[in-house]
This record gives sequence, C-alpha cells and structure tokens, in this order.
Amino acid sequence: MAFSFFRKAPSFWERRGPTGLILWPLSWLFGMILRIRKIIHDLDIGNAKPAPVPIIIVGNIRVGGTGKTPIVIALAQQLSELGWKPGIISRGYGSSLQTSPLQVNTDSDPLVVGDEPVLIAKRTHNQFPIWVFPKRNDSIQALLKHSPEVNVIISDDGLQHRGLVRWPAREGGRDVELVVRDSRGEGNRFLLPAGPLREPATRERDATLFTSLARDLKAAPSDEYFLGRRAFYLSSQLGTPYQLINPANTQSFEQIAEQFLPKNITAVAGLGNPNRFFDDIAKHGISSKNIPLPDHATFTPEFFNAIKAQCILITEKDAVKCSGISDERIWVAPMSLRLSENLMDWLQSILQRPDPRRYTL
Repeated sequence: MAFSFFRKAPSFWERRGPTGLILWPLSWLFGMILRIRKIIHDLDIGNAKPAPVPIIIVGNIRVGGTGKTPIVIALAQQLSELGWKPGIISRGYGSSLQTSPLQVNTDSDPLVVGDEPVLIAKRTHNQFPIWVFPKRNDSIQALLKHSPEVNVIISDDGLQHRGLVRWPAREGGRDVELVVRDSRGEGNRFLLPAGPLREPATRERDATLFTSLARDLKAAPSDEYFLGRRAFYLSSQLGTPYQLINPANTQSFEQIAEQFLPKNITAVAGLGNPNRFFDDIAKHGISSKNIPLPDHATFTPEFFNAIKAQCILITEKDAVKCSGISDERIWVAPMSLRLSENLMDWLQSILQRPDPRRYTL
C-alpha cells in the first residue's frame, strides 16, 4: 500500500495545488480502503496472535525514508547496553519473491533481503538477529525460534502492517509505535496519490521522533497536529568518510574540501530525502555537484564511470549495494545517532511493564 511507484517524491506533494486537487478523488478512495482495513482489523476476523515479547515499531506515515534505519540501529545498540536482548525485523525492500523469512547478515545480498537490513547488519557487526519477510508475524516466529533469548523486537517500519498485532503503550500495553518525521513534514497532508501520506496525519502514536531540529521543520510542533503528543528531537552526525574499496583508508571532510575543488566533487544519494545528505555534507564544508536518486536505487560500475569527478561521496545505505564496484574515487560518509537518556528511560519504563495480556486473554 506504500505505492512503490512513487520512489521519488513528486514536487506537488509538498504544497496544495492543481495536480493534488485533481488526484484528490483517488486519495479519498485510498482513505476508504484504509478505513475498511481498519474495521476488518478491529473485528479480529483472522484471530491473529500477538508476539510474546514487546515490539517497538519505528515507522513513518510519509512515503519514502525519513531516517528510520539509523534510529533502529541506535535503539538496538542502546537497549543492548541497558541489558536487553533485541532482535530486528524488516519487510526487506526487494524481498517480495521470498517464500519464507530469511536471516540477514553482513554477507547477505541487498538485492534479495533489502539494502537497509544489510546496512543494519554491517553497522552492528551481526550483533543482533535480523529477519526479513513481508509478513512480519512470520519473521517474529522465525526470529524467536532461532534466538529464544530475544526479549524485545524492533520493527523497521510496519506501522501500516495490520497483520502485526500489537498493544500500544498509550493503551496500557508494552508495544511502542514511533512515528519518524523529518524536515519535510507531511507535505500537503493529502493521502496517496495526491499527497505523500500512507495514513492520515492525525494517526495515533506513542511518540513522534523528529530527525530535524525544530528550526528546520516546515510545520512547528505547536500546531494542533502535535498537541498532547510525546515528542523527542534526535540529532545525527556524519562520521569520517572512508574509501569504498579500502574502508581502513579514511580522510576528514576538511581534507576532502582542501584536496578537491567543488567542481571535482560529486555527492550521490538514493534516499527518500536525499537533500538531507547533501545538506549534512555542506555543513561540513563540502561544496559539490549533487545527484539525487530514488530511494533504494541500484548502482553499476557504468553509472559511476559516467560521473566526471575526482571524488564521489555516497551514503552507507548506498554503499552496501556497491560491493562489486572497485572505484577508488568513491568515499562513504557514515552517519551515527545517539538517542537521549530521556527517550531511553521512557522506553524502558514501558518495556518493564508486566505483560497485560496475561490477565486479559
């Protein structure tokens, strides 16, 4: 239902205009489908079973990336530091041909299991069990069977996956629904295809995670949209770039800026919001020619050969799809994120609740 056709957000999504209004009847129809699905889910016709451990869903209501994967990585790492045993599940973009859940490791093919799960495995050095499958309940079963010590599961996306049964924290449960929001906000606030939303902007959630500072947001948190909602502001930072063909070879952004003229530096990003990457490297003093690509774009040696530059900067998410490319000009800019103590304390207070299902089922 995410309309993968729109892998690159059209400009008319960002403001209300003629194109959005023309497409609005289709958005109304999409909204009706969502309401029908919700009714079916609320009736529990399929009698779906909840997971035996708490689930933290890191998702977004806007199509395209808003910065979920770094948050999933940070959550797993920091929960582990606090003594938890996290596991991770994902749909795995590109895994639609799977017939059963697959476990992901650093050697997995991103074209089979998805680029984001492979990035998580590489960044965490296979520290956590990661399973992918479009049916997330099947992934949970496979994960817990393979790693029974896991006592909390982090779902990379899945807010719109009705088959994933959960009891949200705001309703007294231990499962947590987090909506990630970047500087683009909800655009024109229309549902697909007239706008970028997979669900109405008023969707309930346990908390909103902002991946941009308040001054960069297009809609201020004082809007009625945010009243009464728990929110946390996250700050990420780019690490020292490393060479794709030799990760041990690193150089700072300052060294890159001194070594190459702006006309000889090209930045490439296949993200839901590639401008965020370009803005981040610009803050580090890099002036470059920028090539934005659709989310989950694939790369070939021919693509990079056609770029006339002495230095090419790419994201880590794109780098996992470039393992067969030996171009010494390509440098990878890693991004790291640290979640605040307030956020982690709040999460722990929920995860440590007694399982309410024991007394109600």
